[in-house]
Amino acid sequence: MNRAFYSDSISKFLIQSSNEIIGILNNPANGAFLQTQQQAWHYQINLLKSILKTYDGRIYFEYAIPRMGRRIDVLLLLGSAIFILEFKVGEQEFSTYGMDQVWDYALDLKNFHETTHEQFVVPILIATEAANSFVAATITPQHDRLFKPVKTNAVQLRDVIESALLLTDGNVINLENWENGRYCPTPTIIEAAMALYNDHTVVDISRSDASAINLTQTTEAVSEIIRTSREKSCKSICFVTGVPGAGKTLVGLNIANKHIDKQDNLYSVFLSGNGPLVAILREALARDKVRREKEKGARFKKSTALSEVKMFIQNVHHFRDDCLKDTKPPIEHVALFDEAQRAWNAEQTASFMKRKKNTPDFNQSEPEFLISCLDRHEDWAVIVCLVGGGQEINTGEAGIGEWVESLNRHFPEWHIHISSHLHDSEYGAGNILEQISSRPNVTYNDYLHLSVSMRSFRAENVSLLVKQLLDRDAVNARNTFGSLNERYPIVITRDLAKAKQWLKEKARGSERYGIIVSSQAERLKPHAIDVKTPMDPIHWFLDDKDDVRSSYYLEDVATEFHVQGLELDWACVTWDADFRYSPTGWECKSFCGNRWNNINKVERKQYLKNAYRVLLTRARQGMVIVVPSGDQEDTTRNPAFYDPTFEYLKVIGFSVLD
Repeated sequence: MNRAFYSDSISKFLIQSSNEIIGILNNPANGAFLQTQQQAWHYQINLLKSILKTYDGRIYFEYAIPRMGRRIDVLLLLGSAIFILEFKVGEQEFSTYGMDQVWDYALDLKNFHETTHEQFVVPILIATEAANSFVAATITPQHDRLFKPVKTNAVQLRDVIESALLLTDGNVINLENWENGRYCPTPTIIEAAMALYNDHTVVDISRSDASAINLTQTTEAVSEIIRTSREKSCKSICFVTGVPGAGKTLVGLNIANKHIDKQDNLYSVFLSGNGPLVAILREALARDKVRREKEKGARFKKSTALSEVKMFIQNVHHFRDDCLKDTKPPIEHVALFDEAQRAWNAEQTASFMKRKKNTPDFNQSEPEFLISCLDRHEDWAVIVCLVGGGQEINTGEAGIGEWVESLNRHFPEWHIHISSHLHDSEYGAGNILEQISSRPNVTYNDYLHLSVSMRSFRAENVSLLVKQLLDRDAVNARNTFGSLNERYPIVITRDLAKAKQWLKEKARGSERYGIIVSSQAERLKPHAIDVKTPMDPIHWFLDDKDDVRSSYYLEDVATEFHVQGLELDWACVTWDADFRYSPTGWECKSFCGNRWNNINKVERKQYLKNAYRVLLTRARQGMVIVVPSGDQEDTTRNPAFYDPTFEYLKVIGFSVLD
C-alpha cells in the first residue's frame, strides 16, 4: 500500500522538476490544499534537492500515519537510517508541540511498522529560520536505535543527516522489503474513535497479526447479524465478550460508524453508561473536527462539531430518558451498549426513577427497558451488548444475567446470538444461559469473543497477569510476568516521588502518563492525593503538558470511574489500605470518619477487587505501583496495612525501584 502522496528514488526525485512533483502532490484525490501548503512543498523540494545530490535512497512526501490521522512531511531512507523530517517553514523557534509531533511520528513507525522495528530512526524538527544551534556531539541513538529528536534550521540540515549517518552502523535498508512491511498499529480508544469517525476502516487502525485478526472477524459477524435481521425483518440481540483491552469498544464504535446511512433510513448509535468515556470521546472528536477544518482554511465551531458527534455517541441514560418521554420507536434500528453488564438492576433503576424522574411506579430493570425501546419497531432491530469480564465496579450494576433474564421473561421472539465464552465465570452469566437453552433462535458464535488484549502492544498477557495477581496465584503470576517483563516493565516502590520520575523518564513524545488510584483510597492525603477533590476527565485525558489539569502534571489523580474503558501509555497505580493482602485473602476496607471499616458484603468486595483490576490494566507500555510505607504514628496508615501487599508484589517478581 502506498502511504505517501509522492514517493520515488532520490535519483529520480533530483531530475524531476519542482512543478512536476507539486502536481503529483496536488492530485485532487489527495484533497484540496491551501496556497501556504503548496508554498511549503516548494520550499521543502528545493531545499532537499540541494542537500541530497550525493545520496542514494528513497524519498516520501506526506507519508500517512493512519493511527494518528496525520502525515509526516518528508520521510527519507538513506543507508541504514530512516529520517523523519517535520518542517516549520518560516519559523524561528522550536515549539514543544513540534518536538512531541516528530517524536510521535518516530515512535509510531518504530512501534507499529514491522520493517522499521530494527532500523535506526532519526526524527528531525526543522524551524527553517532558527539560529544555528546543532552540535553533532549531542545526537546519539537510544537503546532501541531511535534517536532523540534533533532540532535544526534549514542551513544545518545537511550536517544533521551526515552526523546521524556516521552513528548508524547497520546494513543498508532493503527499500522493497521496507515498503512491503505491515503497518500494525494499536491505537488508543481516543485515536481509534477519531480515525473511524474520519472514515478510516478498522483494518487501517488495528493490528494485522494473527492473534488480533478476530477484531475484524467480530465486526463482520455482527454486521452479518444486522444485515440478516434487516432482510428478514426480525429482531436480534448479540452478546460480544472480550478480555480487558481486547477492543470491544473499538468494535462498537466501528459498527456504529459503519451502519449509518441516512439516505437509506439506517441509523445506529453507540451507547455507554460510562459518563467520562462518552464526554472524552465526544470532546476528542469535536476538537479533531475543528482542527481538520482549520487546516483546510475553514471556520468551524466546536459546538457544531459536538452536536454532530452526539448523534454518533450517546450516554445510555440520556437515550433511556428520551425513550421515556417519547413512546414512539427510536430513530435508531441498531443500538450498541458498551459495558452492557454495568446496566442497572430493577432496584437501582426504580430508585433512580422515583428520586430523579418522579416516576414512582417504574418496575423494570435498565436492560429490560432498553430492549423494550428497540422492540417498539414493527420491522427489525438489533441490540449489540459489549460485555467485559470483571468490570462491575458500582452498586446496582446488574451483570449480564439481567439481559438474559429480561429476554426470557418478555421477549420470546427475539433472536439471540451469544459469544461462546459468555458462560465463563468472569462474565457472570452462570446458570442463566441454561434457561434459554431450549428456546428457538439461539446461536453460539466463536467470532463474538475477543480473546487477545490489544491495549498493550508490548505484551498481550498483562490482563492474565493481573487476573493471576488478584486471584492470589503468585506462582503463575510470577511465570507470566517473567515472559513479559522485558517488553512491559512493571516496577514497585514506596516513594511516590520516585514513581513520578520513573514515568517522566519512560515516556517519550506525547505518550500519556498519569496517577490512578482506587476511589476508596482515602488515606493518601499525606501524599497530596485526595480522591474526593473534583477533577475533569476531559482535561486530564486530552490536554497537553502545559496544562496543570492534564494527567501529565501528576497533580490530579483519576479513579477507576474516570479511566474505565480508556488507557494511558504509562501509569502510576498508587495502592492504598482499602485493598490489603493477607495470608488468608484480600482484606477489603472503606474509610469512614477516622478509621478503616471492614467491607462485609460479597458484592462490595467484588466491586473493590474489580476496581483494582481496572487500575492495573490501564497502561499500554508499563507501570509503576506505589505502595506507601505508612506511618507508625498514624493509626489510619499503620505500616502493617501496607507492608504485606508490597511483599506480595515482590514475590511476583516486580523489581523495586531504586
